Amino acid sequence: MTNVTLAIGGRSLTISVAAGEEAHAEMLGRMIDDRVRRLGNIATQGEARMLLFAALMLADELHEVHSRPAPAPTPPPPAPEPASLPPELVARVGKLAERVENLAQKLALPLEPDATSA
Repeated sequence: MTNVTLAIGGRSLTISVAAGEEAHAEMLGRMIDDRVRRLGNIATQGEARMLLFAALMLADELHEVHSRPAPAPTPPPPAPEPASLPPELVARVGKLAERVENLAQKLALPLEPDATSA
């Protein structure tokens, strides 16, 4: 454990934190000090009251964040359009398909394998 001194509302408060957490605790202390500064003259009413109001302000901000509706999920981008093939390539594939069908008929082979022979 390490001691960290936080300056909140013009007062120095020392807390113990786990090793490596010093910077995080100092950042949180600055957040609380910022809320205390916003309170103005309430901060002069005593340490407990000052910290209570700062905690209430932070709790209110946290409540607002949790009360917001979750953002709607972003829909996935539309699938890209398939690239159009040149007409001459389509014609060549069609002619090849005809040739394969003709060869299959001449050899008396089915175009699709028979499920019972597998």
